[in-house]
Amino acid sequence: VSPVQATDDPAQAGQADLILVAVKAWQIPEVAPAIRPLLGPETVVLPLQNGLEAASQLVEVLGEASVLGGTCAIYSYIEAPGCIEHIGIEPTVTIGERDRMARPRTGAIRQCLEEAGIVAQVAPDINVPLWEKFFVLRWGIIGAVTRAPAGVLRRLPQMREMIDQAGREVIGVARAHRVPLSDDMLQRNMELLDSLPPQATTSLQRDVMAGRPSEIDAQAGALVRLGQHVQVPTPLHAFLFHAILPLELQARGEIQFSD
Repeated sequence: VSPVQATDDPAQAGQADLILVAVKAWQIPEVAPAIRPLLGPETVVLPLQNGLEAASQLVEVLGEASVLGGTCAIYSYIEAPGCIEHIGIEPTVTIGERDRMARPRTGAIRQCLEEAGIVAQVAPDINVPLWEKFFVLRWGIIGAVTRAPAGVLRRLPQMREMIDQAGREVIGVARAHRVPLSDDMLQRNMELLDSLPPQATTSLQRDVMAGRPSEIDAQAGALVRLGQHVQVPTPLHAFLFHAILPLELQARGEIQFSD
């Protein structure tokens, strides 16, 4: 887009055809009301957050009709201002209707993204890729607690066992919510971890290590809540969530203590 138009007041932008919501998952409740002035009769809102709750949080504020489901597959970090370094996999955006009904707007959005050079696809059931992405995030939560990158986590048998246990918890909760994750998810997830650069970390892990607010509630906390809803225990995720919680509350300024 040239010239670039940017503003810190969404109300100044006017109605939009497509709104990409690209903030951190924990910022959704704050930004959702600011999206309202951008909505027109045909506006589509596409969240791309990690986790499973972003679309539902937007629907609570904006209504069901305008919100799609979406997720992106990417490993990246900020190399310098305006420079994003991609590692490991081909960045991909997946979108889909939350009610699984086929509509022309998803195909139009896919075409728009592809014309901009972005690999995009439409999922017949967006819940499946959302939960698959959620599944992949498990090792990053463990990395946040251990401070270890991918190369260390995959080399230690104890860590591989913990990642496997975390994956089994995700599969159990997903299937209880009637999301058909495939039987080979555990193997494919470990193969992906084995293929990453040894120094690879997730954004959650980097945020926790840098003392910034993180998505730990939207990841580990969300699985605990979703498991409780269907009476599926998630003891490892509960431990990981609670282990990081003091650091999270300190990063948000809610408690203070010395390192």
